Amino acid sequence: MPLSSREIREIFLRFFEERDHRRVSSAPLVPESDPTLMFVNSGMVPFKRALLGEEKRDYVRATSSQKCMRVSGKHNDLENVGRTSRHHTFFEMLGNFSFGDYFKEQAIEQGWTLMTDALGFKADNLVVSVFREDDEAYNIWRNQIGLPESKIYRLDEEENFWSMGDTGPCGPCSEIHFDWGENPNHPNDDPSSETGRFMEVGNLVFMQFDRDSTGKMTPLPKPSIDTGFGLERVAALLQGHRSTWECDAFTPLIARAAELSGVTPGEDAEVDVSLRVAADHARALTFLIGDGVLPSNAGRGYVLRRILRRASRHGKLLGQETPFIHSVADAVIDEMGEAYPDLTERRAYITDRIRREEERFLETLSRGLTLLEGEIGELRAKGVDQLPGPTVFKLYDTFGFPIDLTADILVDHDMTLDQSGFDDAMAGQKTRARAAWKGSGDTAVQEIYGRIASDVTTTFHGYESLDLEAPIAAILKDGAIVSEARQGEAIELVFEETPFYAESGGQVGDSGRIATDSGEVEIRDVIKPVTGLFVHQGIVTKGTLRVDQESRLRVDADSREATVRNHSGTHLLHAALRGVLGGQAMQKGSLVGPDRLRFDFTHDSPLTTAELEAIEDQVNLWIESNQPGETREMDYPSAIRAGAIAIFDEKYGESVRVVSFGDCSTELCGGTHARATGDLGLLRIVSESGIAAGIRRIEALTGIGALRHIREQERLASDAASQLKVPLSELPGRVGRLIEERKQAQKDIDDLRSRKQSGGSSDLFASARDLPGISDAKVIAARVEDVDAKAMRSMVDDLRNRMGTGVVCLAAANGDKALLAIGVTKDLTSKLKAGDLIREVAGVVGGGGGGRPDFAQAGGKDPGRIDQALEKFNEMVDSVGSSEEAVQ
Repeated sequence: MPLSSREIREIFLRFFEERDHRRVSSAPLVPESDPTLMFVNSGMVPFKRALLGEEKRDYVRATSSQKCMRVSGKHNDLENVGRTSRHHTFFEMLGNFSFGDYFKEQAIEQGWTLMTDALGFKADNLVVSVFREDDEAYNIWRNQIGLPESKIYRLDEEENFWSMGDTGPCGPCSEIHFDWGENPNHPNDDPSSETGRFMEVGNLVFMQFDRDSTGKMTPLPKPSIDTGFGLERVAALLQGHRSTWECDAFTPLIARAAELSGVTPGEDAEVDVSLRVAADHARALTFLIGDGVLPSNAGRGYVLRRILRRASRHGKLLGQETPFIHSVADAVIDEMGEAYPDLTERRAYITDRIRREEERFLETLSRGLTLLEGEIGELRAKGVDQLPGPTVFKLYDTFGFPIDLTADILVDHDMTLDQSGFDDAMAGQKTRARAAWKGSGDTAVQEIYGRIASDVTTTFHGYESLDLEAPIAAILKDGAIVSEARQGEAIELVFEETPFYAESGGQVGDSGRIATDSGEVEIRDVIKPVTGLFVHQGIVTKGTLRVDQESRLRVDADSREATVRNHSGTHLLHAALRGVLGGQAMQKGSLVGPDRLRFDFTHDSPLTTAELEAIEDQVNLWIESNQPGETREMDYPSAIRAGAIAIFDEKYGESVRVVSFGDCSTELCGGTHARATGDLGLLRIVSESGIAAGIRRIEALTGIGALRHIREQERLASDAASQLKVPLSELPGRVGRLIEERKQAQKDIDDLRSRKQSGGSSDLFASARDLPGISDAKVIAARVEDVDAKAMRSMVDDLRNRMGTGVVCLAAANGDKALLAIGVTKDLTSKLKAGDLIREVAGVVGGGGGGRPDFAQAGGKDPGRIDQALEKFNEMVDSVGSSEEAVQ
């Protein structure tokens, strides 16, 4: 029985655990502190700073199965996924890493033993490649592993040399390939070819040089190892398949898509492409949304939306008229939930998000088809048989129409599309996208912080103390390291120990003061630009500070206590929300400061007054019960099993901090918290609003801030009651009566205005003249006074209905603007179109507008030219009438 993907993953991780590697959980797909990447695209990304020597960990060997996304680059454009045999958007990268510990010999030995012993590959089916100049690796494979020279290929830098960029760490690599056997048509094949004979299974990167801007490579003092084995490729090969689509990572998903669509895999090549796209894209969508990415029109959200729309479009090609990708995602969670339990926990949220986005797109797809059919009709009427490139691109970019779908539809109409025009529009869009992408969205990791972090790690003591003494480890001014700072300068300070909390997890950084014997700094914020480095930002208020000076660090106690109350308030609020609204109400962001708390959560509709009151009551009951707070350090899997809630957008390490308040709330959190719920005093919700599709926001206050808010609200109500000369208890009734009285007064005014306008319409009707050349047709062109756009429309409708056959144009001055309205009776719209008339007439008063053939409105900025506009109108309708008369 071939090994399953689950078994392969576990065998790989256990193999390296037994060789003293720390098993590290997969990082989220959204990279932490790497502004160069949109998504994690390889197993080494979470270890990048450790590999560069900028970060010290409590282990020097690691192994992981990393979630990865690749949506661009060679073979990975979205339109190709599903058509090749082995490329995907989402995949898992198995890897082992050495941070300055073992090197080539052990890496090669481990890689070969893993493949041939642990996983069971036959040695006869494997070949390897090395960098052409890497004699060391070549000799290890030949002399120590025992491979014949015919199975070791020396390849060029493009294939077997790895670098992180033009400069910096780099080194040769050695790849392990599966060999399907010699192809008579390609007798001199090697692993760099694209003939299909070889499939790369694993890559061993030997990071051993530091390349400078001149190209000179200096050996690193502590070379490192970074390896990557594609789980899906390993599974396909061990299960006897050339294509990864046939391995057990995809077959259940393809089967689900086929079942939902009523098709049979293997009977039609294009149907198979659509089934593969549905399976691959459902995996990508499941993991992206599970890691907190939501559909949007920019950045990561835009990539997610493109993936979903492509999947949905292929559902349409499979005959699906209703959403179905969310059901395939359900199968993804069935298959992957054991390895990634957070998917199971978030199943309802993930599938619901996909379903709703797919519903929206299917509506958009229908509108796109309507647009395309309209464009085809107009072009055919003009004798044009090619759809312009910009229109093709609009269909692609706005409505999700791949170019091949547009081309297929055009074939049915004997038309083609403008490929070069489309390519130009696409190139422009890519240029704009590159310009718009500003990085990961995290604080940009400047090189200077990385250099400091390689020497200094900050230990946080702020859970137990608000002041301590420590020497200054580094001073930064204007982004550069300096040895001292003077009064009035804005600086950043780094210490190896601090009581100051650095902004993270939604909690703002602490404020306070830092003093030495010779100077003092007012700290206004503390940030954590890279893991383990706390940067204290402030202004020198007195004297001078120097590196290595002993300093007294004091956090503002009042500000910290207020922040503590608000942070603990978010935990209780989150628990109460889930209790009242259900488990789908999940945190999507927060801001916790000393003055307020803000909490964003998933929910599809505004909260009712009853729901808000229930949530607020529950939180205050917990506060009243004074349940004790407790913090524990646990490994991540144990914390989740214990019921702790993990937040979507947070990134957790192997060890996590669990914050609990009695049986009310248990969450993973690194923030500062109250000793007991009673410390909050009171929580008051002050607003609830929507901030995005499916995302709501609550703002609230705790403690003295909540009390002050209540007092202010009472004062405002009392002042209003005083002005209306009623007791506070009668204020709502009095306000209600005032509103009704105002409505009645407005109704009376509208009635008077309507009677006045009706009389005005009668006077205008009496001024109607004959339209030359058209029997029984009338023309009214008049200026009216004291009317708004709505009233003018009503007057035009009235006159048009009364005249039977004819055209009317009314104009009015409304402050510094001109208003125009034109109406045409239905029987004349083939000769006179209100929309065409209004464009010309509005131009006279410096405006523009449009509308239907029978009615159109416009505005202009020059009311002084209204009379000329009416003259223009008369000229236009008379010229049409004269033309009709000439024809007769």
